[in-house]
Parts: sequence; structure tokens; C-alpha cells
Amino acid sequence: MNDQQHTIKKVEGTIILRSVFYLVLLIVITFIIAGRINYWQGWIFNGINVLFLVLSYLLLPSELIRERVKPEKGMKRWDKIYYIISTPLFFAILIVSVLDGGRFNWEPRISFLTMIVGIVVFIIGQILVLWAKKVNRFFSSVVRIQKERGQTVCKDGPYRLVRHPGYLGGLLYTIVTPLVLGSLWGLIPAVIALVVVFVRTRLEDETLRRELAGYTEYAGEIRYRLLPGIW
Repeated sequence: MNDQQHTIKKVEGTIILRSVFYLVLLIVITFIIAGRINYWQGWIFNGINVLFLVLSYLLLPSELIRERVKPEKGMKRWDKIYYIISTPLFFAILIVSVLDGGRFNWEPRISFLTMIVGIVVFIIGQILVLWAKKVNRFFSSVVRIQKERGQTVCKDGPYRLVRHPGYLGGLLYTIVTPLVLGSLWGLIPAVIALVVVFVRTRLEDETLRRELAGYTEYAGEIRYRLLPGIW
């Protein structure tokens, strides 16, 4: 094994450890907030997240995983602001939803059927995101033009329906996260998070039109950014 291969393996090992640490932390936070271990909604939520993390490592190329976890330079300044806003919103969704569904059971309550529907939509959203990652080897976690990797426009898979299928999947699983966790009150920060994602989608679309060769033509072919037949 040469030095470059050794470095790549070391980076990949660090990425895996970081992902495992993040998931363990998420699980611990969930059940500490719930105040009980028999919070089945919490197990479903975290179990699905673990499943799709494993699928990502099994199905996605290592270079894409590295890009998503540790992207190179070029992140847009406004995208840094997005993360400053969206990260606390994610934890707000989790904390409010678990406090409601796992500990206090605030009114109004949601039905078991609603939770099941939420779980199904959550899984569909995760599948859509994974599909978008699978067909688009430039699917970064930040908005930047990956010149060093020769970024091109992806037109395959779900990109034949909307220009940002990853965001669509993210919107689906974000809005139903409170339902999966047994909460209605968690929808308040979830809706705010959706608005932030819509803004980011617009800004990213404008960036790609300006800086990525062939994207303007692609946007002319695929009219809708996010919601088929709507927007």
C-alpha cells in the first residue's frame, strides 16, 4: 500500500468513526430527553437512520462519501449561513418532538396511523436522497463547484423529474420527523426548516446556472426545481 492509499484509508476510517459517533450521540440524546428507554418511536427513528447510513457506505463510492463528510474548499458564504441556521433547527425538531412524544405527551396527540404514515414517508424521503446520491457522484453536502473533480450536470435517475431530488427527499423526511417521533408540536421548527431549505435550493440553483457548464440548458429541459408540476 503506497502513501496515497494509506492516506485515503485513514481518511475513510476517520469518516466512519465520525459517523458512528454522531449516530451514537443522536441515540443518547433521544433517550435522555425522552427520559425512558422504552420509547419505541425513538428506536424506529434512530433505527432507520442507522439503516440508511449503512446503505450509504455499502452503495456509494468512497470519493463521494469523503466529499460529503469532508468537502474541499469553495463552499459559498451564504451556505455557511445556512448551516448556522439549519443545524440548531435540526436539534430543535428533535428536542421538541422527543419532549412531546417521548416524555410529556402534550395535546393534541397524534394517532398511531399518523405515526405509521410518517414512518413510511420518512423512509421514502431517505430512499430518494440515497437514490440521488447514487446517480450523482458530485452530490456534496455543501454548495460548491467541484472543479478539481471535473463536475458535470447529472441528468439520470430522479434528476429526470426535478433538478434537486435530494432536497425533495430531505423535505419529505424532515417534515414527518415529528410524526415519526409521535409529536405534532415538532412540526413548528420543522416548517421553519423547510422554508430555509427552499431558500437554499433557490440560491444553489442560481449558483449552478452561473458557474456550472450545461446547467442552464438542463434547467430548460427540466422545468421544476423541487416539486414536480409545482415549483
